[in-house]
Amino acid sequence: MRTFSVATGRTARLTPEGNFRIVNKIVNRPYYTGNIAGGHPSNPLGNRWLGINANGTNGNTYAIHGNNNPSSIGTYASAGCIRMHNNEVRWLYDKVRVNTPVVIVSSSRSFNSIAKANGYSLDGKSGSVPVSSAVTLRRGSRGTSVKQLQEQLTRLGYNTRGVDGIFGPGTESAVRRFQKDKKLTVDGVVGPQTRTAVFNSKSTGTKTSTAKKNSGSTSASQVQQATIRQGSRGAAVTELQRSLRQNGYKITSVDGIFGPETNNAVRRFQRDKKLSVDGIVGPQTWRALR
Repeated sequence: MRTFSVATGRTARLTPEGNFRIVNKIVNRPYYTGNIAGGHPSNPLGNRWLGINANGTNGNTYAIHGNNNPSSIGTYASAGCIRMHNNEVRWLYDKVRVNTPVVIVSSSRSFNSIAKANGYSLDGKSGSVPVSSAVTLRRGSRGTSVKQLQEQLTRLGYNTRGVDGIFGPGTESAVRRFQKDKKLTVDGVVGPQTRTAVFNSKSTGTKTSTAKKNSGSTSASQVQQATIRQGSRGAAVTELQRSLRQNGYKITSVDGIFGPETNNAVRRFQRDKKLSVDGIVGPQTWRALR
């Protein structure tokens, strides 16, 4: 019915993925940890709480809820819950009942394909509706929708120069090349027409003047096109962490998150290889890692 921007866990592991259910609904839930009354403007849980039974909990640990920090929406900010704008979670709260199924997944697939994979049907609709369908993206946009766009463009062979959730010059250039190849309006803005073309394009057999041939999955050579740095997330970071670990540099967790430990390992590697020590993994650092 609708799509929303949300905030999820500060790290990929904090927000559980899987199939759950709404097990309780609370209006103005108190914030017990901080002893803040429900409904108070400083309550970080906002005004609606939809508790889910993730990780065997009873709905009092993980939830879809409001928040008192609207600027956090569209970022990785929570301790594991899914934050929404207060006015939007109120709308959702009135639409769902206890026992409503909840699927949490990080994916650029269409709603229909996610539903089908989890045994659900969306009223028999067969059209492909990208996860980011409600958002028009342009230079300066940030968040999960941008990251999904970057991942899909990379799969199609259009290098966005990073899969970091930031719509910068590299992403705009990739969008313009895609639009030109698909004979769309070349404006660098991802509206309904461009979005549909991007997410409905196949990553195998795509023949364009600028797209690179690929096998339909994100290979090491593809992710190594990305320029990444602290704060980046995704397949390119995972590949980097694996390569660093294989080269003997300490990486505690291969989690796809470019944090301080990965940054320190990159800088040590660059210093050892007599490269520019900036913590940024571009073409030169990728080549040295191979």
